[in-house]
Amino acid sequence: MSSGPEAFKRLISSGSTFEDEIGYSRAVVVGDSIFVSGTTGFDYATMTIPPGIEAQTEQCLKNIEAALIAAGSSLRDVVRVQYILPDGAEFSQTWPILKRYFGESRPAATMIQAGLADPRMRIEIEVTAIRACGRKIEPFDRA
Repeated sequence: MSSGPEAFKRLISSGSTFEDEIGYSRAVVVGDSIFVSGTTGFDYATMTIPPGIEAQTEQCLKNIEAALIAAGSSLRDVVRVQYILPDGAEFSQTWPILKRYFGESRPAATMIQAGLADPRMRIEIEVTAIRACGRKIEPFDRA
C-alpha cells in the first residue's frame, strides 16, 4: 500500500477527451476537499460547445455539478470559485446565472481576463469545495 499523496486522493473524470490527452482529472478529492479543474462549456458527451457566454456558463456549471456529485458533494459546498474569460466585458452577462447557482452559498470569487485554449470558449470556471460545508453543522457543545 502506498503512503504517498496518491494514497489520499481520489480522481474524478468527466470522460472528456481533454483529460486523457492532456493528463489531468476533472476533479481531485483529498479528504473533504474537492478541487475541480478549470471547466469550460463543452458538453463532454458530444464534445460540442454552444455559442454564447450564457449557454457556456450554464454548461460549465452542469459539468462542475456532475463532478461534485461524483465526489459526494454539491454546488452548495463550493467555497472558492475562479472565473476566467477572454473578454472581461462579457462577465456581467453571466451574473444572473452565477447568482442562480451560487447565490445561496456565496463562495469567495475572482474573475480573471485571459486567453483560453480554444477561441470558441467564452468562459472557464474552476472551483474548490469542502464536503458538508453547505449543510448545517451543530455547534460544539462546550458543556
